[in-house]
Amino acid sequence: MKLENKTIIITGASSGIGAAAAFLFAKSGANVVLGARRKTQLDEIVGQIRQDNGNAVSLAGDVTDKAYACALVKLSEKSFGGLDGAFNNAGITGDMGSIPDMGSDNWHKVIAVNLSSGFFAAKFQVPALRKRGGGSIVFTSSFVGHTVGLPGMGAYAAAKAGLIGMAQVLAAEHGSEGINVNALLPGGTMTPMAGEDASFHEVVRGLHALKRMAEPSEIAAAAQFLLSDDASFVTGSAMLTDGGNSISKF
Repeated sequence: MKLENKTIIITGASSGIGAAAAFLFAKSGANVVLGARRKTQLDEIVGQIRQDNGNAVSLAGDVTDKAYACALVKLSEKSFGGLDGAFNNAGITGDMGSIPDMGSDNWHKVIAVNLSSGFFAAKFQVPALRKRGGGSIVFTSSFVGHTVGLPGMGAYAAAKAGLIGMAQVLAAEHGSEGINVNALLPGGTMTPMAGEDASFHEVVRGLHALKRMAEPSEIAAAAQFLLSDDASFVTGSAMLTDGGNSISKF
């Protein structure tokens, strides 16, 4: 029960890594506060967690809306008395294309969902954690923009690299308050974002030293570590959970 009695916000919680984290964290004793755009899927996940005697609430909304970030924190305080951690996991890849050919609308949308949402989240999560005497924040970043530049993913790479920089600054600013902040960098993961093209999946598997893609539960387990007391001396890190993608050339 690594997260027993901890209250944790999870965004992007309606599918993929976020949904896997919701089930894992609840099973590990956490009170989970789930956020995503799709209310129906959130309601289903909350129902399953409660059926298994876990504690979960949810609120559907847009992570690019500052008011929504505030509302998730208020929901955690109203439902469970406070906030102990957050897994800021929401993200999109956006449209693929070179920077010269990329539309400005796509650029701004990808930056808003992947990076600005993290700013809004931290803006309200840090004060809430401070009230509890500390806690942990984890941002889902990526190896894209950190260890490799994938053609066509300029906006995504910029946003995900920005999360690492923001996590480092937050860690430096609030470490003395007992607040740990880290970025998690998954490799290719079998989520809806990966699509259903088997030939594409085969190419992606080959990029990893392990020659496979991750299951969402594997990434969720890494996030659980960073949010648990086991990671009490880990802050400001860009933690690779990429199956050896970054060191694999063959």
